[in-house]
Amino acid sequence: MSDRLHNAELADRPAAGGASVREATFALLRSLGMTTVFGNPGSTELPMFRDFPADFRYVLGLQESVVLAMADGYAQGRHHAALVNLHSAAGVGHAMGSLFTAYRNRTPLVIVAGQQARSLLGGEPYLFSDQAAEMPKPYVKWSREPARPQDVPAAIARAYHLAMTPPQGPTLVSVPADDWDQPAEPVAPRTVSTALRAAPDALERVGTALARAERPAFVVGAAVDQDLAVDEVVALAELHQARVWAAPMSSRCSFPESHPLFAGFLPPVREEIVQRLRDHDVLLSLGAPVFTYHVAGTGPYLPEATALYQLTDDPATAAWTPVGDAVLTSIRLGVRDLLAYQPVTVRPAPPVRPAPARVEPSGLITQQYLMQTLARLRPARSVIVEEAPSSRPVMCEYLPNEHSESFYTCASGSLGHSLPAAVGMALARPAERVIAVVGDGSAMYSVQALWSAAHLELPLTVLVVNNRGYGTVDRFARRFGIDKPVGTALGGLDFVALARGQGCAAARVDLPGGLASALRIALASPHPYLLEIAVES
Repeated sequence: MSDRLHNAELADRPAAGGASVREATFALLRSLGMTTVFGNPGSTELPMFRDFPADFRYVLGLQESVVLAMADGYAQGRHHAALVNLHSAAGVGHAMGSLFTAYRNRTPLVIVAGQQARSLLGGEPYLFSDQAAEMPKPYVKWSREPARPQDVPAAIARAYHLAMTPPQGPTLVSVPADDWDQPAEPVAPRTVSTALRAAPDALERVGTALARAERPAFVVGAAVDQDLAVDEVVALAELHQARVWAAPMSSRCSFPESHPLFAGFLPPVREEIVQRLRDHDVLLSLGAPVFTYHVAGTGPYLPEATALYQLTDDPATAAWTPVGDAVLTSIRLGVRDLLAYQPVTVRPAPPVRPAPARVEPSGLITQQYLMQTLARLRPARSVIVEEAPSSRPVMCEYLPNEHSESFYTCASGSLGHSLPAAVGMALARPAERVIAVVGDGSAMYSVQALWSAAHLELPLTVLVVNNRGYGTVDRFARRFGIDKPVGTALGGLDFVALARGQGCAAARVDLPGGLASALRIALASPHPYLLEIAVES
């Protein structure tokens, strides 16, 4: 061996007694409690996993969008950042739809993306990522390809702290394959407090307005549940006898939906929101944008005589809100402070939301009958992860969620998230029954997540609501004067065969008479179980 080659080989190894980038990184991840890696392996990541530590777990997904969505559900279930490994530009590209959803979900993720060897980046090598830090933008809070191998552990530490800082979200570090064996100094773990407390004078204005209000109302968004503030919001609503609306398109349950003060779900339509809020003089928005619209509208954002106050931990949301006063604060801390402001007069209880009419079985299984039956049979403290857009309005009526952390859906509207997210949720919370409720169209975006569920032997129930088409697109098309859009009919899909082919038990039910017994079996299975439910179109 020539001296030149020998010296080059030595340069690729950590100094005697020192740590490599890989060793320093795994020590850091261990100190942060991030010992589960979600990934789909590729060549540029192999050096990261040399001598993979015995106390770490690798969770395999069969496609990168599935990998990232599983990590999303796991992170939400644990209230802690999850670690994702993606394969260079190709893997990040595959995961972009799920990355968009994680960003909208405000899920803390640390993504370590493989990159070709640093020694090859002067050209355009096979499987490299050009402008790796730019590729995932704008759907990451921060991304970086470190300038030196020695900077990799510190970059991952920074990515973690930024991911965990409100508003939480994904971050990405691109690491060239030959960085992992280079020497690096350990990165000491440290604590970064992320709680935000509002200025007293700002909250005093809100508290005084609430105390003097005659007919207050709250709008609650996903951040209430994310900040574990549901109990505090219930106490504040009861103190002021305020009606409570769920924010348009909210992805979490932030108020018990059978509570007498719960008013229902605001639609993503400006004029309809104004109509529903017309009787309230003070509106308090908690952890929700004002407002998320899905349909173009005109006119005012609020009724003319309604004053708006917003509590949010997201400065960007506060900045674009078009009306009212915004206060930056952690939701739970802000609501706790508002509990000190007593109402000036005793207010009567507002009208109670009427219960939906009981549905009797008919010839075929209707969405209403399905959700009514599931509400009766679902285990206590169970968790629903939903992605059945055509079923969601019916779920809002017939399948109420009663407690914090009982309901999750994708905040982005991008399909393919919830089936793998339910796998991650079941992995994070094995003591609770996780129920994925997904449409037939949605399920086909990420059906390979069933393989991961079977491989992990998770107690997961998957309910595929099969209406043989993209029903929500058909309904939405009517807003554009389109009777029947192209490309919305589905047929010939056999979800029982798809599930069994990946190692999951499965069954199908077609008639109302067999629904309850089929659901009982699916909800009691100790292993992944898919139930395909044929519903009326």
